[in-house]
Amino acid sequence: MSLTDLLSPSDIAAALRDCQAPDSFSPKKFFQISGMSKKSSSQLKEIFRILDNDQSGFIEEDELKYFLQRFECGARVLTTSETKTFLAAADHDGDGKIGAEGINLYIYS
Repeated sequence: MSLTDLLSPSDIAAALRDCQAPDSFSPKKFFQISGMSKKSSSQLKEIFRILDNDQSGFIEEDELKYFLQRFECGARVLTTSETKTFLAAADHDGDGKIGAEGINLYIYS
């Protein structure tokens, strides 16, 4: 399964266009434009599984900087400040990584 099985390719493209400039990435806005915020909890868990590059069950900071590239290989890398802001917002237990539940809580908050 790929992200385009769960999200519209045109919505993904629009979300990536919206944050092309460095330090313009807003996770909430990205989730809205890409259609992730309209998905069910189970669909979000499947999206998370695809985004979890090493299949550890978590997205760590070193994986998070490549978040946009999981949607399109030519997309830019998140800046250090974007990565840290995203991690701080979605890491609800402060362990330095984001689990599927953290993404769900962040999207639906």
